[in-house]
Amino acid sequence: MPTPGMPAQTDTLRTLAHGSIGANYAKVGSVFGHSVRMMRIVNATDGDLIFSDDGVNDKWFLPASTFVLYDYGTNSHLPEGVLCYPQNVQIWVKQSTAPSTKSVYIECTYAQGQ
Repeated sequence: MPTPGMPAQTDTLRTLAHGSIGANYAKVGSVFGHSVRMMRIVNATDGDLIFSDDGVNDKWFLPASTFVLYDYGTNSHLPEGVLCYPQNVQIWVKQSTAPSTKSVYIECTYAQGQ
């Protein structure tokens, strides 16, 4: 018998084109509308980029043409609940080296009903 689970939902793709990425932080799409269980940040540009979740402090460095996957929900059944990235967070990006092609993408998965 299958183990009951909570259905996963994929949130709307967040994106920002290379021409909008400069020396100052720029918003990548909208704020999280749900608590995020998995997040993939994709740097499809040809520039090295820095990402932030507050638009002030540098948090993640992604070299050109790479991605990082954060699976907060896996193996995180804590007494306080399942680890997740909070609702209403905005992801920001700025250049480390200037990109001249393509875009960045934020992909998120959340638990249905949250």
